[in-house]
Amino acid sequence: QVQLVESGGGLVQPGGSLRLSCAASGRIFSDLAMGWYRQPPGKQRELVAAINNSGSTNYGRFVWGRFTISRDNAKNTVYLQMNSLKPEDTAVYYCSAGAQSSWYRPSTYWGQGIQVTVSS
Repeated sequence: QVQLVESGGGLVQPGGSLRLSCAASGRIFSDLAMGWYRQPPGKQRELVAAINNSGSTNYGRFVWGRFTISRDNAKNTVYLQMNSLKPEDTAVYYCSAGAQSSWYRPSTYWGQGIQVTVSS
């Protein structure tokens, strides 16, 4: 089993930035592909970003260069730096983990989710 704990969410004004963190435990972190998904109110969950153990990344189309996923294997942590935030980025953000073989969309393990609200 893998335990994932998100932090760093909250309320931010349009145009602002937030950095989400996700601490993982229970497996060798470097063996895992890591990802971030989000679920806006009334909508389906969608992929935000994913990263494999070599540092290759995959982003949702709506990101448009505004978000950056990274990982620190020494700290067993994955990050999502979000810049130029828009109201439509408001959602519950979920950390995920999975096998390297499906690193584009890791979805075997999930965190509990964290709220990000973009509003003035």
